[in-house]
Amino acid sequence: MDRYGSYIALGGALLLNAAANLLVKVGMRSIHAAGGLFRDGLLGAAGLVLGQPALILGVVCFAANLACYMYALQRLHVSMAYPIMVSAGFAIIVIVAGLYLHERLNFLQWAGVVLILTGVWLVASQAGRQLPATS
Repeated sequence: MDRYGSYIALGGALLLNAAANLLVKVGMRSIHAAGGLFRDGLLGAAGLVLGQPALILGVVCFAANLACYMYALQRLHVSMAYPIMVSAGFAIIVIVAGLYLHERLNFLQWAGVVLILTGVWLVASQAGRQLPATS
């Protein structure tokens, strides 16, 4: 189960990281609409951040992401885990940002997303052969 637990933790870290980035974007949209992060100086910025539930939840997701990722790295090679985290996270963010934040990509950018996902699949397909991590 520990072997599969590392993969589950990596998947959790991936989803938490993507959620954190999206939540920070949502929170920063509101702050931007209110005049920007530092419009009232550093203390004003702290107040703005603390007044945005999306930002606070984003920070919580980043912390939970780190805990899951650390657990996953106990048994997985970083040379396998990190490309999956970054690449698959990028693809998730692009798709969700398009659906919910109305950010759009052109055809070549979507082709790039497909190439990234193909690369993630190639890296992940060999992951089982790399367990356990020796250092």
